[in-house]
Amino acid sequence: MSDDSQLILSAREGDRRAFELLVLRYQDRLYAAMVQVTGSADEAEDVVQEAFVRAFLKLDTFQNNSQFFTWLYRIAFNSALSRLRRRKGVSSLDQVRETVGDEPIDEGDGPDGRMLQEERVRMVRLALEQMTDDHRTILILREMEEQAYEDIAEILQISIGTVRSRLNRARAALRIILEEMERAEDERKPS
Repeated sequence: MSDDSQLILSAREGDRRAFELLVLRYQDRLYAAMVQVTGSADEAEDVVQEAFVRAFLKLDTFQNNSQFFTWLYRIAFNSALSRLRRRKGVSSLDQVRETVGDEPIDEGDGPDGRMLQEERVRMVRLALEQMTDDHRTILILREMEEQAYEDIAEILQISIGTVRSRLNRARAALRIILEEMERAEDERKPS
């Protein structure tokens, strides 16, 4: 029996300390993941808190046929998606950047390299905003969260085959959007 399984069993039997240990074990990892999903540190904090409350209340439904973190992540991810749908269009990219902060940049980059990196990040974020929820979600899970296909399938409650096909379509859509953005950018530059 894994350490998580023992803690879950103890928590189901009323040991609140066991659930606290699960929270301590996974809160930072879940928070970091939800910052990526929501684009907001405050929103991620709310999502994580809500996910742990829901997990505690529904702990008896956890079936041990997946990792606890995967189950917890699915709860948090669904909560984050619901919140994003409710507030869609409310926050701008600048608000997200102010809240989350700029992405870490390799110190080895010179000024030009740093500017190019920031520009690429900006363009990818703008492109992701233009994508469908399904495509954006699967790209975040795979490319940013580095989730395994099996975990993505479980989180989204779809088959692995659907994960693969949706991921391929999402990558193609992202590539098209980025190419269009680059083309538009090139047209705006003075000759």
